[in-house]
Amino acid sequence: MPALSSLIVDIIHSSLTSGVVPSSLKTVAITPTIKKPGADPNDLNNFRPISNLPFISKILERTQLNTHLSHYNLFEQFQSGFPAHHSTETALVKITNDLLMASDSGLLSILVLPDLSAAFDTVSHDILLDRLAFIGITDIPLAWLISYLTGRTQFVQLKNLRSSSSPVSNGVPKGSVLGPLLFTIYRLPLGHILRKFHIQFHCYADDTQLYISTKPSSTLPPTALSNCLLEIKSWFSLNFLKLNSDKTEVLLIGTRSTLAKYNPFSMSIDNFIVSPSPQVRSLGVILDGTLTFEAYINNVTRSAYFHLRNINGLRPLSHQPALLFSYLPIKSRFNFKTLLLTFKILHNLAPSYLAELIHAHTPSRTLRSSSTIQLFTPSANLTTMGSRAFSRSAPSLWNSLPLDIRTSDTVSTFKSRLKTHLFCMAYSVSA
Repeated sequence: MPALSSLIVDIIHSSLTSGVVPSSLKTVAITPTIKKPGADPNDLNNFRPISNLPFISKILERTQLNTHLSHYNLFEQFQSGFPAHHSTETALVKITNDLLMASDSGLLSILVLPDLSAAFDTVSHDILLDRLAFIGITDIPLAWLISYLTGRTQFVQLKNLRSSSSPVSNGVPKGSVLGPLLFTIYRLPLGHILRKFHIQFHCYADDTQLYISTKPSSTLPPTALSNCLLEIKSWFSLNFLKLNSDKTEVLLIGTRSTLAKYNPFSMSIDNFIVSPSPQVRSLGVILDGTLTFEAYINNVTRSAYFHLRNINGLRPLSHQPALLFSYLPIKSRFNFKTLLLTFKILHNLAPSYLAELIHAHTPSRTLRSSSTIQLFTPSANLTTMGSRAFSRSAPSLWNSLPLDIRTSDTVSTFKSRLKTHLFCMAYSVSA
């Protein structure tokens, strides 16, 4: 193994210093996999192409590009997935917070989930390289990326059968480390369009969530949203991206009374009429019009029964503290996640878009308690909306914690103390 490791290091060092990616590391094996059990195998649309790259290629792709983007603050602010501490969880916290606060103010929100057809496959190399140069990638690093993108081949493999290799002249490699990151760079100008029309948004890989809030009495859809979608469509066309209009979804969000007031409408997206759906799936989570998450909870509950039955067999061991924590009630688990994210925000371990949602409490005069890390708790009109938003629920939960937990100096210490506290609170036992 030491000899093999040394050889791999030499290959990677030679590639990065010369700006050349070996052609043997640019060949992709495509394995067609049926999307859903029972789907018709004679319909090619029911297959998902799974890309398999040489493992050395994936090691080689762990370049400093991500570090460069983070160091120079080049990532889109509302982009999750690649910057440190940015995830689907933090993205969903931000999106649902904004939608809940808008609903709490009596507004109606429109969430649009555009769908792109094979987005990674249609990326123009020339446009991508121009954008890489624009963000400061030059000389050998740029030459390496040019070599990485060009001269790629792929073949289809099914059991023992293999097709002949075909050249790949566009797109970013699926199944690669760099592919999603390069697509993020390719899509950077999209944020300027959305801001121009004052549309709130969040991106994750090739997923984009657009949302705008308006008064229920306003004409729907808002002109700004319609014009923005037209310009987005034009930008997609110029950048060789295809908007899949028939899979684009729209969701109306508000209180039950607000949703009852709006006049039914539909939207034209790339000459395809899209009407609001009763629920949509965003970043793996099912959202409904009042953000109850009932459909999502029911879906997860059904899939969890098998695991719960297995866990039930461990109940005789439940006297062990570590196992007791795994039996925290759902509400306590929810509070744990909210408080852990709050701690990370206060210690610069969370995205800036979440840090903007909470603020330190500033007393009108200096008090003995001014050093206890109290947070400002904004008011809410509705317990069903504003009170559930992260920007209000997080400060409220945080301020109720004992001082020794709030002043924990590490994540591991905070988690340990918080679990003990929540367990004692849930089951009325002493710490």
